Amino acid sequence: MPTRVQGQPVEHYPALSPEARRGSVRRVTEVGEEVLHRPCRPVTEFGTPELAALIDDMFLTMYVADGAGLAANQVGVDLRLFVYDCPDEQGVRHVGHLVNPVLDPPDPATRSLLEDGEGCLSVPGARMTLPRAEHTVARGQDMDGKPLVIEATGYFARCLQHETDHLHGGTYLDRLSQRDRKAALRQMTDRREEVYARRTRNTERLTGEGE
Repeated sequence: MPTRVQGQPVEHYPALSPEARRGSVRRVTEVGEEVLHRPCRPVTEFGTPELAALIDDMFLTMYVADGAGLAANQVGVDLRLFVYDCPDEQGVRHVGHLVNPVLDPPDPATRSLLEDGEGCLSVPGARMTLPRAEHTVARGQDMDGKPLVIEATGYFARCLQHETDHLHGGTYLDRLSQRDRKAALRQMTDRREEVYARRTRNTERLTGEGE
Protein backbone atom coordinates (compact mmCIF):
# COMPACT_ATOMS: atom_id res chain seq x y z
CA MET A 1 0.00 0.00 0.00
CA PRO A 2 1.42 3.47 -0.86
CA THR A 3 2.11 5.46 2.31
CA ARG A 4 2.44 9.13 3.15
CA VAL A 5 4.00 10.02 6.52
CA GLN A 6 3.36 13.56 7.74
CA GLY A 7 2.11 14.25 4.23
CA GLN A 8 5.28 13.03 2.50
CA PRO A 9 5.50 9.82 0.40
CA VAL A 10 7.73 7.02 1.69
CA GLU A 11 8.74 3.79 -0.04
CA HIS A 12 8.50 1.45 2.94
CA TYR A 13 6.69 1.73 6.24
CA PRO A 14 5.99 -0.84 8.96
CA ALA A 15 2.53 -2.06 9.92
CA LEU A 16 2.92 -0.31 13.29
CA SER A 17 4.48 3.14 13.32
CA PRO A 18 7.88 3.48 15.05
CA GLU A 19 6.19 5.70 17.64
CA ALA A 20 3.98 2.82 18.75
CA ARG A 21 7.04 0.65 19.40
CA ARG A 22 8.19 3.20 21.96
CA GLY A 23 4.80 3.86 23.50
CA SER A 24 2.74 2.65 26.42
CA VAL A 25 -0.98 1.92 26.35
CA ARG A 26 -3.20 4.53 27.98
CA ARG A 27 -6.86 4.31 28.97
CA VAL A 28 -9.29 5.64 26.36
CA THR A 29 -11.78 8.11 27.81
CA GLU A 30 -15.51 7.55 27.25
CA VAL A 31 -18.27 9.91 26.20
CA GLY A 32 -19.61 11.68 29.28
CA GLU A 33 -16.19 12.34 30.81
CA GLU A 34 -15.51 16.05 31.23
CA VAL A 35 -12.21 16.11 29.33
CA LEU A 36 -14.02 15.04 26.14
CA HIS A 37 -16.57 17.83 26.34
CA ARG A 38 -14.48 20.97 26.69
CA PRO A 39 -12.12 22.65 24.20
CA CYS A 40 -8.51 21.54 24.43
CA ARG A 41 -5.61 23.90 25.17
CA PRO A 42 -3.16 24.85 22.40
CA VAL A 43 0.25 23.23 22.53
CA THR A 44 2.79 25.96 23.30
CA GLU A 45 5.95 23.97 24.09
CA PHE A 46 7.43 22.01 21.21
CA GLY A 47 10.28 19.53 20.96
CA THR A 48 9.88 18.30 24.53
CA PRO A 49 10.34 14.71 25.71
CA GLU A 50 6.88 14.88 27.27
CA LEU A 51 5.21 15.77 23.97
CA ALA A 52 7.12 13.05 22.12
CA ALA A 53 6.17 10.47 24.76
CA LEU A 54 2.51 11.49 24.56
CA ILE A 55 2.53 10.98 20.78
CA ASP A 56 4.22 7.59 21.19
CA ASP A 57 1.59 6.51 23.70
CA MET A 58 -1.25 7.79 21.53
CA PHE A 59 -0.08 5.78 18.53
CA LEU A 60 0.11 2.54 20.49
CA THR A 61 -3.22 3.20 22.20
CA MET A 62 -4.83 3.88 18.82
CA TYR A 63 -3.60 0.55 17.42
CA VAL A 64 -4.72 -1.34 20.52
CA ALA A 65 -8.20 0.17 20.12
CA ASP A 66 -8.34 -0.60 16.36
CA GLY A 67 -8.61 3.09 15.57
CA ALA A 68 -7.77 5.20 12.53
CA GLY A 69 -7.19 8.33 14.62
CA LEU A 70 -6.95 9.40 18.25
CA ALA A 71 -7.12 12.83 19.89
CA ALA A 72 -5.18 13.73 23.02
CA ASN A 73 -8.30 14.23 25.14
CA GLN A 74 -9.23 10.63 24.33
CA VAL A 75 -6.33 9.64 26.59
CA GLY A 76 -7.26 12.29 29.15
CA VAL A 77 -4.87 15.06 28.02
CA ASP A 78 -6.55 18.33 27.04
CA LEU A 79 -4.07 19.43 24.37
CA ARG A 80 -4.80 20.24 20.73
CA LEU A 81 -3.12 17.23 19.17
CA PHE A 82 -4.13 14.06 17.35
CA VAL A 83 -2.48 11.08 15.66
CA TYR A 84 -3.72 9.07 12.69
CA ASP A 85 -3.09 5.99 10.57
CA CYS A 86 -5.83 6.05 7.98
CA PRO A 87 -6.37 5.15 4.31
CA ASP A 88 -8.01 7.35 1.72
CA GLU A 89 -10.33 6.18 -1.04
CA GLN A 90 -7.37 5.72 -3.42
CA GLY A 91 -5.80 3.13 -1.11
CA VAL A 92 -3.06 5.47 0.09
CA ARG A 93 -2.16 5.03 3.77
CA HIS A 94 -1.67 8.27 5.72
CA VAL A 95 0.27 8.20 9.00
CA GLY A 96 1.23 11.08 11.24
CA HIS A 97 0.38 13.52 13.97
CA LEU A 98 -0.91 17.08 13.87
CA VAL A 99 -0.57 19.69 16.60
CA ASN A 100 -2.90 22.71 16.91
CA PRO A 101 -4.86 21.74 13.77
CA VAL A 102 -7.20 24.11 11.99
CA LEU A 103 -9.40 23.01 9.07
CA ASP A 104 -9.77 25.31 6.08
CA PRO A 105 -13.38 26.51 5.65
CA PRO A 106 -15.17 24.48 2.96
CA ASP A 107 -15.66 26.17 -0.40
CA PRO A 108 -19.47 26.43 -0.87
CA ALA A 109 -19.03 26.21 -4.64
CA THR A 110 -17.25 22.86 -4.55
CA ARG A 111 -18.28 21.38 -1.23
CA SER A 112 -19.48 17.80 -1.51
CA LEU A 113 -20.78 15.73 1.38
CA LEU A 114 -20.20 12.01 1.70
CA GLU A 115 -22.48 9.90 3.88
CA ASP A 116 -20.75 6.93 5.48
CA GLY A 117 -20.57 4.99 8.71
CA GLU A 118 -18.62 6.58 11.53
CA GLY A 119 -17.59 5.35 14.96
CA CYS A 120 -15.50 6.63 17.84
CA LEU A 121 -13.09 4.94 20.22
CA SER A 122 -14.71 6.92 23.04
CA VAL A 123 -18.15 5.55 22.10
CA PRO A 124 -17.09 1.89 22.03
CA GLY A 125 -19.17 -0.39 19.85
CA ALA A 126 -21.38 2.25 18.22
CA ARG A 127 -21.43 3.13 14.53
CA MET A 128 -23.80 5.52 12.77
CA THR A 129 -24.15 7.10 9.33
CA LEU A 130 -23.00 10.72 9.25
CA PRO A 131 -22.37 13.17 6.38
CA ARG A 132 -18.91 14.74 6.21
CA ALA A 133 -17.12 16.85 3.64
CA GLU A 134 -15.32 14.49 1.27
CA HIS A 135 -12.36 16.88 0.97
CA THR A 136 -10.59 18.90 3.66
CA VAL A 137 -7.31 20.68 4.31
CA ALA A 138 -5.83 20.68 7.82
CA ARG A 139 -3.10 23.10 8.85
CA GLY A 140 -1.03 22.81 12.00
CA GLN A 141 2.41 21.86 13.26
CA ASP A 142 4.46 18.79 14.05
CA MET A 143 5.89 18.02 17.48
CA ASP A 144 8.88 20.29 16.80
CA GLY A 145 6.72 23.22 15.74
CA LYS A 146 7.31 22.83 11.99
CA PRO A 147 4.28 23.94 9.93
CA LEU A 148 2.25 21.18 8.28
CA VAL A 149 -0.47 21.22 5.65
CA ILE A 150 -2.36 17.95 5.17
CA GLU A 151 -4.87 17.58 2.33
CA ALA A 152 -7.32 14.72 2.62
CA THR A 153 -10.16 13.09 0.70
CA GLY A 154 -12.68 10.36 1.44
CA TYR A 155 -12.30 8.39 4.66
CA PHE A 156 -9.08 10.22 5.56
CA ALA A 157 -10.91 13.55 5.29
CA ARG A 158 -13.58 12.13 7.61
CA CYS A 159 -10.85 11.13 10.07
CA LEU A 160 -9.30 14.62 10.17
CA GLN A 161 -12.71 16.24 10.69
CA HIS A 162 -13.62 13.74 13.41
CA GLU A 163 -10.40 14.26 15.35
CA THR A 164 -10.56 18.04 15.04
CA ASP A 165 -14.09 17.92 16.47
CA HIS A 166 -12.64 16.20 19.54
CA LEU A 167 -10.21 19.05 20.10
CA HIS A 168 -13.12 21.51 20.10
CA GLY A 169 -14.74 19.45 22.86
CA GLY A 170 -17.20 17.59 20.63
CA THR A 171 -17.85 14.03 19.54
CA TYR A 172 -19.60 12.72 16.45
CA LEU A 173 -22.67 12.11 18.63
CA ASP A 174 -23.16 15.88 18.72
CA ARG A 175 -23.70 15.87 14.94
CA LEU A 176 -26.43 13.21 15.08
CA SER A 177 -30.16 13.64 15.46
CA GLN A 178 -31.53 12.97 18.93
CA ARG A 179 -32.93 9.64 17.73
CA ASP A 180 -29.63 8.52 16.19
CA ARG A 181 -27.69 9.65 19.25
CA LYS A 182 -29.90 7.48 21.47
CA ALA A 183 -29.42 4.56 19.06
CA ALA A 184 -25.65 4.99 19.20
CA LEU A 185 -25.65 5.00 23.00
CA ARG A 186 -27.76 1.82 23.00
CA GLN A 187 -25.21 0.19 20.68
CA MET A 188 -22.47 1.24 23.08
CA THR A 189 -24.30 -0.32 26.02
CA ASP A 190 -24.79 -3.57 24.11
CA ARG A 191 -21.28 -3.88 22.65
CA ARG A 192 -18.80 -2.12 24.93
CA GLU A 193 -17.77 -5.24 26.88
CA GLU A 194 -16.97 -7.03 23.62
CA VAL A 195 -14.93 -4.03 22.49
CA TYR A 196 -12.95 -3.91 25.73
CA ALA A 197 -12.24 -7.64 25.55
CA ARG A 198 -10.80 -7.14 22.06
CA ARG A 199 -8.66 -4.23 23.27
CA THR A 200 -7.28 -6.43 26.03
CA ARG A 201 -6.34 -9.10 23.49
CA ASN A 202 -4.75 -6.46 21.27
CA THR A 203 -2.72 -5.12 24.18
CA GLU A 204 -1.35 -8.59 24.87
CA ARG A 205 -0.56 -9.14 21.19
CA LEU A 206 1.10 -5.78 20.57
CA THR A 207 3.03 -5.40 23.82
CA GLY A 208 3.74 -8.98 24.81
CA GLU A 209 1.85 -8.60 28.09
CA GLY A 210 0.63 -11.92 29.39
CA GLU A 211 3.50 -13.90 27.87
